Amino acid sequence: MTLTTSWQLAPEPFDTADATALRRDYYDEVASRYWKRPATSEEIDEGLAGDGVELLTPPTGQFVVGRFDGEAAACGGLLMLDPGLAELTRVYMRPAFRGRKGAGLLLGLLEAEARQLGASRMVLNTRLDLIEARSLYVRHGYREIPAYCAGPYVEICYGKELTRAD
Repeated sequence: MTLTTSWQLAPEPFDTADATALRRDYYDEVASRYWKRPATSEEIDEGLAGDGVELLTPPTGQFVVGRFDGEAAACGGLLMLDPGLAELTRVYMRPAFRGRKGAGLLLGLLEAEARQLGASRMVLNTRLDLIEARSLYVRHGYREIPAYCAGPYVEICYGKELTRAD
């Protein structure tokens, strides 16, 4: 039996209907896990308001949407922090699509997009309770680094050199 994947990943404006729905689902999941209860629509709206997503367009960043068999399944962004340094952000895979190898493809495309924007290193911050995300990053070559930023949800940071061989 041959396993084929039907992933299509590409840069996409952050405000398309699919990108917006994915960003809402991302915030809903991370906020609900943090608060240990379902986030309300109002809380999701508040969390997304003024979150800086408009910077995830060239030359300051990029936003990517992944589709599985045409259905919006994943998203992620990168933000250029300085000419050689990009930050991975808003990486999300809808639960129904997890385990289908799309997360690795998503990271690979985001890293390629970061290199195109001039980055030679990628960093990210996350929370300790987001175990699945942390495992994903480590599996794909990210290593724990000292904090490069501060904030209420910054509990651990990771970094990776972006070589042309990646």
